[in-house]
Amino acid sequence: MSPSGTTGAAPPSTAASTSFSSPGSTKNGNGNGVYEGHNVQGQAYGHYSNNLNTSMVKSNFLSNPEDLGVVAVGFSGGQCKPGVDAAPSALIESGLLDQLRDLLGYKLHGDDTVHLYTDLVPKEDHPYRGMKNPKAVSSVTRRIADQVYTHAAAGRLVLTLGGDHSIAIGTIGGSARAVRERLGRELAVIWVDAHADINTPETSGSGNIHGMPVSFLTGLAKEDKEEYFGWMQDENRISVRKLVYIGLRDVDPGEKRILRENGIRAFSMFDIDRYGIGRVMEMALAHIGTDTPIHLSFDVDALDPMWAPSTGTPVRGGLTLREGDYICECVHETGNLVAVDLVEVNPSLAPENDHGAHETVRAGCSLVRCALGESLL
Repeated sequence: MSPSGTTGAAPPSTAASTSFSSPGSTKNGNGNGVYEGHNVQGQAYGHYSNNLNTSMVKSNFLSNPEDLGVVAVGFSGGQCKPGVDAAPSALIESGLLDQLRDLLGYKLHGDDTVHLYTDLVPKEDHPYRGMKNPKAVSSVTRRIADQVYTHAAAGRLVLTLGGDHSIAIGTIGGSARAVRERLGRELAVIWVDAHADINTPETSGSGNIHGMPVSFLTGLAKEDKEEYFGWMQDENRISVRKLVYIGLRDVDPGEKRILRENGIRAFSMFDIDRYGIGRVMEMALAHIGTDTPIHLSFDVDALDPMWAPSTGTPVRGGLTLREGDYICECVHETGNLVAVDLVEVNPSLAPENDHGAHETVRAGCSLVRCALGESLL
């Protein structure tokens, strides 16, 4: 999210959608391809897995646990700094999808495209209720919700690579709908972030929508006009009872009131310092219950800038990379994971001559692999 007082949201990128396919990759022709190979930094990687996930964890809610739906979202309109739209390409070029396929044995499904959603960005997008780029963010997240829903309704695990954290309105909205329809259950969300992202349009000091997604997802913020998130229905929303935060350390005053008034379970860095990440994860998972599908939404700024400096709103005193990996490992170990977001990697913010961008992308790849079953032994 963007702290109060931050400058205005960056206009969404107007570049065309980009493909992350290569001469060594193929997909089927129905727009929902199966990735068969990928050329990364000049090296073509072929199959050397047996298409069996190396994880020994049995999935409780996925009908096709070896299938991974991939949605690559190059969208930056929910915040003020350009460059976060380049994150999916950077993660993919670093070899992430090849690692998931060849090392962890997933069968990857998607359309082989990093989506920039330029067809959804209006020529004029005036602030509404203080929100910046409201029509663009609303229409893009609606499209994302449909993309995620398509994969989730098929019983696949869904991975979304962002993009700023406003995209979670779509990722979680689509995931929640699919879980209700396919399983008849509520979706639980574990939100790992330095920020609570639960401002309403009225409490936000910046107007940047990446600081508001949780308020829309929980129904604390609502809007009737379809072009301003009025498309969201109860099926797209989650209960505050099934929401847990981990890693908070930069929370606006209005957000603190919202968290307290609604009894939302939140573990700040104080709690992690006091109890340790192991005990915090035990409490977090106990709160949402053992029989609940989980959507893990991970903002890379939850990590300390030592580990992830190339992000839009870094905050000192955060998680170590090992603590971040452990969170992901614990969620995977439950067998209840149905969707993962990785957001707010910004390769254009590169301290120390691109070293920061490289380390942040590496950290993001590690988090995703751990959430999807990579283990130390």
